Amino acid sequence: MTPLARRTSRSLSALPLLAATLLIPAPTPAHAEPAAALRFGACPPSVPAPAAPARVECATLDVPLDRHRPRGPHLSLAVSRVPAAGTRAEHRGILLVNPGGPGGSGLPYAVTKRAKMPESVRRSYDVIGFDPRGTGLSSPVSCGRMGGLFHSPGDDPVPRGATAERSHLRSLRALAADCASGARDALPYVSTEETARDMDAIRVALGERRTNFLGVSYGSYLGAAYTALFPERVGRMVLDSVVGPEDWYAFDVRQSRALLVQRDTFFAWAAAHADRFGLGSDVRAVRASYLRVRKGVEAEPVAGFGPAEFDRTVYRALGRTERWAPLAEGLRAYLSDGGVAGLRPTDPFDSPESRTYEAANRIVKCADGPGPTPREVLGGLRTLRALDPRPILTGLEASACAYWQHRPARRTALGSPEAPPVLLVNSAHDPVTPVAGARALARVLPGSRLITLDADYSHGVFASRGNACVDRAVAAYLDDGSLPAPADPHCAGPGLPDA
Repeated sequence: MTPLARRTSRSLSALPLLAATLLIPAPTPAHAEPAAALRFGACPPSVPAPAAPARVECATLDVPLDRHRPRGPHLSLAVSRVPAAGTRAEHRGILLVNPGGPGGSGLPYAVTKRAKMPESVRRSYDVIGFDPRGTGLSSPVSCGRMGGLFHSPGDDPVPRGATAERSHLRSLRALAADCASGARDALPYVSTEETARDMDAIRVALGERRTNFLGVSYGSYLGAAYTALFPERVGRMVLDSVVGPEDWYAFDVRQSRALLVQRDTFFAWAAAHADRFGLGSDVRAVRASYLRVRKGVEAEPVAGFGPAEFDRTVYRALGRTERWAPLAEGLRAYLSDGGVAGLRPTDPFDSPESRTYEAANRIVKCADGPGPTPREVLGGLRTLRALDPRPILTGLEASACAYWQHRPARRTALGSPEAPPVLLVNSAHDPVTPVAGARALARVLPGSRLITLDADYSHGVFASRGNACVDRAVAAYLDDGSLPAPADPHCAGPGLPDA
């Protein structure tokens, strides 16, 4: 039995209020899913209570670790449900939701995301959240030390010179070895494809004919994988802030390039508000202020806050414009008094939840395709350094796949001509999932439409940005299946934020 499968019992004990799952044995072929019924009960403390009169309920579902061995080790999926608020006549089935990652916990997302959805969607759908296998409370995986990833202060994530590059590759090799040691036999099975099969097991357990789905960020990749596996079971599917149909390392490098563009936009924005932030009145001056902070914490880390921690803060801030002002204020505070309190994230990077996220993120990415070679990793780093001496490399998680113990022979299949058209949504200037990826994925999802939110610079659009144009169009599609016309419409976005 694998460590992940052994942790099933511990996962269930971590959910003392969840009722046990009733399993009905399946004597059918090895590839068939067992029929199951979910018994819903109270939720663990990590799931917030929705505003009355809505309620949330939780359950667990056992699924095979390896679907070719249905009688082998199983793992436990944590599932949540917020029932539809409308009448029986309004009910349109289930709407599975996924918040992204890979590695993000989806159990509370049924509550938090539903609260922002248009009323018609809340009335029509039972919103279903779940922790994907290996994350949250679904038999979480561990990679232990992860090659020193959680050391504080961490090594400079931008290696410069042959010695630093060799050290960087050694850290990636150590990270891959730690994941192999921690996850062991489960390593190939914490993947997008297996999670998509888990989604279908949830559909079966809920007695639904089709899966309606809202996937954000990595959730868009997961949704596209579901369409490839189960095209005839796809209902209404919304893919928001879209990961493109490319290998994970190529995506990571493309994201890093987009973050450089976004950082320049941030510099220009801070310069336009020089009276408030005092970082400089033009892009060059703000950039110089930024680099003084970056080089300062590199030369002399403050209370465990060094260049790796700084780059993580910047990475997180650039993805949402509401975080730009706090970032600018944190830069100003450091230049004023050398303090890093304004730059330090409120959520600890080395918390148990973060460790699970970081482990699952890399395990999933490396299970989804062959991964880069060490030569390709160095080539990507050098390309980014040529664009800027201080690029932001925090999101290059798939670099570790260069040394992965189980290197799959093929990439995860995405999309199917047999699936119905789906609806994609993306911000025009999202640096985390650049809009080019949404356009590329739309081409492997025939008949699908892409709504672009113009003049927007943030990650996450539907029921997130408060844009009435987007929210109305998505709600209309979820309510009655109507795709927007004309094809691939644009909605007016908010532009850059006020200071």
